[in-house]
Amino acid sequence: MNEIFYQHYWWFLISLLGAILVFLLFVQGGQSLLATMGKNEIEKSMMVNSLGRKWEFTFTTLVVFGGAFFASFPLFYSTSFGGAYWLWMAILFSFIIQAVSYEYRSKRGNFLGKNTYDTFLLINGIVGPVLLGVAVGTFFTGADFVVEKGNLTTPGSPVISSWTNGWHGLEALLDVRNLLLGVTVLFLARTQGALYFMNNIKDDTLFERSRKQVLVNGIVFVLFFLSFVTATLLATGYETNPLTGEVFPRAYKYFHNLIEMPWVAFMFLVGVVLVLYALIRSVFGQHYTRGIWFSGIGTVLVVLSLFFIAGYNNTPYYPSVADMQSSLTIYNSSSSLFTLETMSVVSLLIPFVLAYIFYVWRAMDKKPITATEMKSNEHKY
Repeated sequence: MNEIFYQHYWWFLISLLGAILVFLLFVQGGQSLLATMGKNEIEKSMMVNSLGRKWEFTFTTLVVFGGAFFASFPLFYSTSFGGAYWLWMAILFSFIIQAVSYEYRSKRGNFLGKNTYDTFLLINGIVGPVLLGVAVGTFFTGADFVVEKGNLTTPGSPVISSWTNGWHGLEALLDVRNLLLGVTVLFLARTQGALYFMNNIKDDTLFERSRKQVLVNGIVFVLFFLSFVTATLLATGYETNPLTGEVFPRAYKYFHNLIEMPWVAFMFLVGVVLVLYALIRSVFGQHYTRGIWFSGIGTVLVVLSLFFIAGYNNTPYYPSVADMQSSLTIYNSSSSLFTLETMSVVSLLIPFVLAYIFYVWRAMDKKPITATEMKSNEHKY
């Protein structure tokens, strides 16, 4: 269990957190459907309260994802969060207005009104998934930064990495592949939001509307997903020489990663099959409500696979388009061996935390949300 083992172990944990986060974006997807599916206040209240019981899971996972990156791969944290700060600030702001909306939407004395907070939820429901997809897309397309570790010894200016343009992350929105992934994540979130409503709300009208949304958004998601995967597998990527650390371009790098890591390719295919099964069964099945679970597991497997081909097999997970040799890998951007070892001991608590989340989730969803509950319950979002 040397340093390389821990570097791979922590990339696996980062990948797992990222995969769970993408699954939990069904909350944002559901928020983007409020105006489309909620035709009256009772229907909209059922949808908001269904999502309101889960929004903290998404927010917390996002924070833990960033914290884990800071602890295990601090050079990425300082480079991306410190350089592409406008992109990350836009993501953070969209989640802040979400938290405020759930807290104050139905409180007495709310001078802004429910419509204002519903608009905030809509903004977070669209902007959050798109920008997160764009940010993750830079793991494949790269970013404009330069790393000079020698600056650590420079008196008065110990800045290791610097951004080479004044857009500070917003330039990622101009890359087609980043936008493809952003739109893919958005329609996946909308599809899974509808699947979640089918599972969590007991209302025939909303169930049929959700099924229609699964069909429409599912088709759009599949088209954009195939476009992103095709563009990525055909693109030229970067590879690192494990002996010298030199970075060089390699045609069809991510396709080669799938071939050279067949277990990742198998995981990817299983995930795709599970998501497609959930969509088809939910659209054509008779009152089928478990699609969110098959889709959720499939999503986690697919996103895990994408993170693996982005960081494993001597692949720079954060390529630099300004200076190829500044590209970040799990080897040159990780914490010290002592830090990785110490955090790995703490990470052994993760299964217990996940078990607790599963227990709380089941307890909250023991009874599906109904219109009667929304009329009688005073504690509502």
